[in-house]
Amino acid sequence: MIKNKKSGQLIIVSAPSGAGKDTVVRGVMEKDNHNRWVSVSATSRSPRKGEQNGVDYYFFSKEEFEQKIKEDYFLEYAEYAGNYYGTPKEFIKEKLDQGIDVILIIEIQGAAIVKQKLPESLLIFIMPPSLKTLVKRLKGRGTDSNDKIIERFHTAYKEINEVTKYNYVVVNDKLEEAIEKVDAILKAEKCRVDRIEEVYLDTKEEEIHELLLDKEFNNESISSKID
Repeated sequence: MIKNKKSGQLIIVSAPSGAGKDTVVRGVMEKDNHNRWVSVSATSRSPRKGEQNGVDYYFFSKEEFEQKIKEDYFLEYAEYAGNYYGTPKEFIKEKLDQGIDVILIIEIQGAAIVKQKLPESLLIFIMPPSLKTLVKRLKGRGTDSNDKIIERFHTAYKEINEVTKYNYVVVNDKLEEAIEKVDAILKAEKCRVDRIEEVYLDTKEEEIHELLLDKEFNNESISSKID
């Protein structure tokens, strides 16, 4: 029989702004939140309409964020589109040690830093179906100026070229299909051979098989197992 590793998997989800990574992860958690935990990132940008502190992000001023950097508060941080984004260290190791998979929704710069620190991390890239669709989604938010949208578009174009550094890519064209694919990836990863901690014996058949492989076995020892 197989005994899987007790530690959880660190999962990084990245995407260009507007590709829908937060929505996809939210759908994955609604589908199956057993032994899964989404880390809340921190940012220095202002909250968008409807966003809640401690739920969507931890919102800090630029000065507060820079002070947190000095205090070594973050597992990783990066500057993106003029704002800081970072992953608080708090709770991550604790959750992994408890066997809970931790999902980090972070930018590409931060993903590279975490991958370097924790090479066993799983990286998933959420791809927009097209750059034209991406622009429509950014405009549809109604939260950014035209200059900011152009800046995000140029950044997204560069980020898409980084996709080969990820383990998986999922195109978010139809939301439900994207959610299904990411959920399937997380479940399949649990079956990877390198997730096996040990193989152990828990049936008589397996014990008999081990005896047959032993050059010094005798009929009496096998008979005792069968009886």
